[in-house]
Formats: sequence, C-alpha cells, structure tokens
Amino acid sequence: MDNSMRIPRWPLFGLVDTLAAIASQACADEFPSRTVRVLVPYAAGGPSDTGARLLSVPFGKALGSSVIVENRGGAGGLTGTEQVLQAEPDGYTVLLGAVGPLVYIPVSRTVQYSVKADLIPLGLIWQSPLVLVINPKRGIKSVAEFVAYAKANPGKLSVSSAGLGTNTHMASELFKHEAGIDLLHVPYRGTGAALPDLLSGQIDATISDVAVMAPLIREGKLIPLAVTAPQRSALLPDVPTMAEGGLPGAQTENWYGLLVRTQTPAPVVAKLKSALSEAVAAPEFRAGLAIQGAVIREPGTDAFAALIESETKRWTPIIRDNNIKF
Repeated sequence: MDNSMRIPRWPLFGLVDTLAAIASQACADEFPSRTVRVLVPYAAGGPSDTGARLLSVPFGKALGSSVIVENRGGAGGLTGTEQVLQAEPDGYTVLLGAVGPLVYIPVSRTVQYSVKADLIPLGLIWQSPLVLVINPKRGIKSVAEFVAYAKANPGKLSVSSAGLGTNTHMASELFKHEAGIDLLHVPYRGTGAALPDLLSGQIDATISDVAVMAPLIREGKLIPLAVTAPQRSALLPDVPTMAEGGLPGAQTENWYGLLVRTQTPAPVVAKLKSALSEAVAAPEFRAGLAIQGAVIREPGTDAFAALIESETKRWTPIIRDNNIKF
C-alpha cells in the first residue's frame, strides 16, 4: 500500500474538537430557549419547596426565561435526585439539592450516582435552623423534661420526619444519640404530610424547619423546646438553643442549593451560575428568606461544594458508628 496516500489523522481529531466547541458555544448562545425546570425531590409544602418557589421568579428574570418548580418526592429525596440524573444534561433540568440525598443517603447505602462525579454545584439558596416541637397534650415544656420522660418511657414518645434520610430524620437521630434516649421514628412523605398527625396528637413531636413551625407555635398548637442552631432564631427569639438545653452536640440545619449534571455544557453552566448569583442577591429574594428565618451565609459554587464536603465528613462517622440505615 502506498503510505504517501494516507491522510494524517491528527487534523481530523482537531476538527472534531473544534466542531464540538462550536456546538457547545452555539448551545450556550441559545440557552435558555425554553422553560427551565427546578426539580424539588420532596413533596410540596415544606421548606425546600418554599425556597425553590421564592427563587423561581428572580432566577427566571436573571435567565431571561420562565422557571417552573416541580415536586418529585419519595425515598427521602432519592427519587427526585435520580430523576435529574436521568434527564438530558442540557441545563433545562436543575436539581434542588439537599443534605439528605447529597450526604446522608450516599453515606448510608449504595446509590446510583456520585455527588462529586455526577453533579456540579451552582450555589446555595437557603440555610435555616430546625426546631424541636411537641404537641401540648404531653405537657412537656423543656428539653430537660422531654429527655427525662423519654428515659423513663423508652420508645414511647413518637417523632415524625419528612422521610427516611431527610434532615428532619437525621436531626432526630442526632438528638437521640446526644441525649441517650430511644424515640419511635415515624417517617412521612414530606413535612406537610406529617403536620395533621402532629397537630392531632397522633404523633408526639418533630424536629422541623423554624419557618414551618413558627406560625403553629404562635397559635399555641405546638410547644417549642429548642432550636438546633448555634444561635437563637430571629423567628423564635424566646426559644433556647439545644446547647442552652444541655445538648451542644445536637446541632443541625436545613440547607438547599442548585446543581446540574456534570455533562452539562460549560457555557450553559456558566450562564446558570451567573443567573443564580444575580437571583440570590435580589432584594425580593433576600426579603423572602428573612420572612422564612433563612439566610445564605456564603453564596456561590465554591462555598456550596465546600459545605457538601464538610457535611459529608461530619456525618459519615455519626451514621456509620450508629449503624443508621435508610
């Protein structure tokens, strides 16, 4: 065979790379050309849903496109998270990520994804404390009374959560561990789904987001015992912290942020990051957070990635040493 007739292969590889780059940039130039979907892996009515809906308007304005919120609850947030990972990596499906499917569940059992390998953090949108509340029928007024009753009646007090592997579930597990008590855990499909039974007294207590519980506390329907943050909540300034109640190790908080699949074109990711940065700085969004008792301490991709990593390091020994399974 005449080797002189062979066409060099390297220019073809260079051409392929060039065409791919052009296609990626064209995709970014057109993005978004249709509605962007923020998928919340929990049922409507909880803080994750509230945070996503507060964000949708300023996020849409910054993107120059409509943004809708869809709820796909189930399996402690795992169902919705996996659905995002099955969607096209084009930037039109964005995950509302939470500590459950990003930290707790992957530490506890094998999942079909790697948070580091399969998801790109865009930025935080919400951080807020939880509060331990109890139905007034029990007559318990403080953390000390709660712990004393639980120790005298192991397994008799019931505590609800938004589902296995959710932050409300893990907050109660941490509380049990720190207090040395046994509680009956009853998981529901979302915070809103648990409220009727909690208010009726069928469930004794829960540890849930301050924004959800504050109106019920003010109406006298639930008794607050302690918030899980290092400081008292602006929404519940008269409620002591867990540390003030004698349990400084029982600290947890809700946090949510947006993520996309790693295969999403880089220019599209850049647009999403820029739009999110603009949206979370919008005065109307910040005002909405304040009403909910939430904040964003450090916005941006790097801070969100660092939070996921630090929470994973913090919770891994707690989950594994106590053999917590979801």
